[in-house]
Amino acid sequence: MKKTLTILGFLAVFPAGVALADDDCFVPMADWQPREAVARLADENGWTVRRIKIDDGCYEINGSDAEGRRIEVTVHPATLQVIDIEYEDVDDRPRSDKKDRGND
Repeated sequence: MKKTLTILGFLAVFPAGVALADDDCFVPMADWQPREAVARLADENGWTVRRIKIDDGCYEINGSDAEGRRIEVTVHPATLQVIDIEYEDVDDRPRSDKKDRGND
């Protein structure tokens, strides 16, 4: 009986865990673009880079946009596709613009 309850408990939680992992990038390191390519992407978009780091397997750019707003941009490491941009608005509340990731 305990084994059945354990399995049912796992199955109840498992779908939520899969949904939470949606923002992660699962790409072998051999397929990653170099950090310099991420910096070029930022420059092409008029972003000033404060920091480029790796978060949940994705590149994350912290900096500011052309208007001087603070931004946090999540970038797919293999395709350099922008996955998400979070802006810090004038009233300091974060605003997110999710991008359609397609098939990754």
